[in-house]
Amino acid sequence: MATSVKRQAWFWGVLAALLILALWGLGNTILPYILGTTLAYFLDPVADRLEKLGMSRVLATVTISVMMVLVFVLALVLVVPLLIEQGQALSDSLPGLIERGSNQLVERFPSILDNDSTLRQSLRGLAEAVQARSGELANAVLGSAMSLLNIGLLVVIVPVVAFYMLLDWDKAVAKVDELLPRQHAPKIRTIARDVDRTVASFIRGMGTVCLLMGAFYATGLMLVGLQFGLVIGAFAGLITFIPYVGAILGGALALGFGLVQFWGDWVQLGLVAAVFAAGQMIEGNVLTPKLVGSSVGLHPVWLILALSVFGALFGFVGMLVAVPVAAALGVVARHMAAAYKDSALYRGDPPVADAPAYRPGAPDDRS
Repeated sequence: MATSVKRQAWFWGVLAALLILALWGLGNTILPYILGTTLAYFLDPVADRLEKLGMSRVLATVTISVMMVLVFVLALVLVVPLLIEQGQALSDSLPGLIERGSNQLVERFPSILDNDSTLRQSLRGLAEAVQARSGELANAVLGSAMSLLNIGLLVVIVPVVAFYMLLDWDKAVAKVDELLPRQHAPKIRTIARDVDRTVASFIRGMGTVCLLMGAFYATGLMLVGLQFGLVIGAFAGLITFIPYVGAILGGALALGFGLVQFWGDWVQLGLVAAVFAAGQMIEGNVLTPKLVGSSVGLHPVWLILALSVFGALFGFVGMLVAVPVAAALGVVARHMAAAYKDSALYRGDPPVADAPAYRPGAPDDRS
């Protein structure tokens, strides 16, 4: 006997509530497992490709794991120290940069930014507040979520989880498929395929775009001689997944620092602006269409809302899962909209009247 719609809705609602409670209560504890599973999900197509070339699943998993460890070590040795060094230098020199910029503005607009003006005092206070807050943030990060112990756990647990999940990924998917309710299995598989296509195309594609754009912005800004170009470029690339936001914020930061550093040298400022203009052209016309595609794009407002809500509810772990969950919910919403448009409620079909029951002895019109 088919399970009633009400009972099915109750079951899936309880399951979703339990998952949300687990995410909320065990956020930092399950972070390594979320990262490891996500990494395995991203690398599964690579393992499948290696299997088609003749490798066993075990050999493909070992090969991918070794390559990922090498990439991680190279990044840890070459890139991370530079980012930390420039980030700390930026925090330390920010008050001086703001003071220098305000002095340059005083030379051009003395009546607006004299020594006793409210705007100048506000800028000075802003610089001191930013420096103090950045120090507090660094101490909080080092003292809590990013403590040495947690970093060690991440470094050890994430690769182990990723290795075993990648090794048994196809088996795990098959086991989950066996547990699907038989009545709705075809529809669930269709939605799951659409979710996988959307999430894979968007996350894998935009992850690659963010890495490439971060490298492009950082390299370009350093080549034109901008101080802290590596940090600004990496930041701009990191938020490229929100259309236009990365270029706008990164460009504003770069031009702001460029005005202080290259005051009066409009050629250098033009080169800084050209880096972001070229980056937008490359991203919009080459990288995003090729790596992501136009059919799976998520609306920027939807992305920002998901990041805000999940970040507020579940902290850092929530921000990690916000984008894939937003992509999945977008697919489910499209399927629900399609089902609604195919329903009698949308079409306005009149209800079908039940045929009158036949009673013995009553006049029979049927012939």
